[in-house]
Amino acid sequence: MTSLSDFPITGLFPPERPDAIQLYSLPTPNGVKVSAALEELGADYEPHLIRFGDNMQKSPEFLALNPNGKIPAIIDPHGPDGEPIPIFESGAILFYLAEKTGKLMPKDPVGRLECLQWLFFQMSAVGPMFGQFGHFFHFKKDQLNDTYPVDRYTEETRRLVDVLDKRLDGRSWILGDEYSIADIATFPWLRSVRDFYKGGDAVGLSDFTRVVDWLDRCLERPASQKALNIPPRPQ
Repeated sequence: MTSLSDFPITGLFPPERPDAIQLYSLPTPNGVKVSAALEELGADYEPHLIRFGDNMQKSPEFLALNPNGKIPAIIDPHGPDGEPIPIFESGAILFYLAEKTGKLMPKDPVGRLECLQWLFFQMSAVGPMFGQFGHFFHFKKDQLNDTYPVDRYTEETRRLVDVLDKRLDGRSWILGDEYSIADIATFPWLRSVRDFYKGGDAVGLSDFTRVVDWLDRCLERPASQKALNIPPRPQ
C-alpha cells in the first residue's frame, strides 16, 4: 500500500496535514490555476512553495513527482483507489479535481466535451504563446537585434485573444452561465499579459472588451484573489 512517505518530495516538505491534498507550486499563471480551483472547491489542501531561485523544480525529489520539472504538481492522499496519487500538468490537475468533485465542469457529455476543448485550447495555445510573448516582449526585448520574435508572438497573442473574445459574445463565462475550469485555466494568462508583462497596449487588449470584462469578472472572485499569492512568495 502506498503512503505519502513513499514520495521523495515529502522528505523536503513533510506534510503537516497528511489527509490534505499536497500542492507543490508557485503563483505563476500555471500555479494560480490550480490554487484557484482548490479555493473555488473549498478543498482541504496544504501548499508548498517551489522556489525557482533555488532550482527546487529541478531537484531529484521534485523530478520524481514531475519528470518535466515544472509546477504545479499535487499529491492527493485519497486517490481513485483510496491510495495517494501524484498528478502533474496543470490541465490534468484541473480535470482531475473537476472529475473528483463533480464541480467546475458540466456533467452532461456535450458540456463536458465543450469544457475540455477550451481547456485544451488554453494548454496548447494560450499558455505557450502568451508565455513566449512575455519572454520576448517583457524580458528580452532590449536584448534582441531582430524584432521578429516580438512581432511574431504579439500577433499570435492578439489572434488568440480574438478567438476568446468571439467565444465570449453573449456569454458571461467561456461555457456560458457556468464558471468552469476553462475559465480558471485561462484567466491567469490574460492577467499576466496585461498586468505582469505590461503588454496590453502592444496586443491591443482594449479592442477586446468582452475579454477585458471577463478577465475582471474572474479576478473579482474571492478564490481568484487568494490564489494570486498561493503559496505565498517569499518576502
